[in-house]
Amino acid sequence: MADHITISPASTAVTIRAGQIDLGTTRAALELREGSYPPVLYIPRADIDMSRLEKAARSTTCPWKGKASYYSIRSEAGLLENAVWSYEEPLEAVAGIAGHLAFYPDKITLTRQ
Repeated sequence: MADHITISPASTAVTIRAGQIDLGTTRAALELREGSYPPVLYIPRADIDMSRLEKAARSTTCPWKGKASYYSIRSEAGLLENAVWSYEEPLEAVAGIAGHLAFYPDKITLTRQ
């Protein structure tokens, strides 16, 4: 793993909401810390209502994690575009985040319990 990235289990349960829609709750989130960036929680797909997500055309590449795919969220307020990202086939050094989703905090409400 890149020496500036650490992945560890989140210490609390996490609930994710988009507006009034509950997208899921998990006790299996992973917290990824990368350099001086704020920590990012990666939520297992199995704990998210995937019927609310639509695959977006956008993709980006990180030299440390690999290619990111994006999803938009269907909510009562409309489509929250590119609100979610996922490294579906992450680089080996961060393989632990495979099967997980990360959410932009300005587009969802993430509550630690």
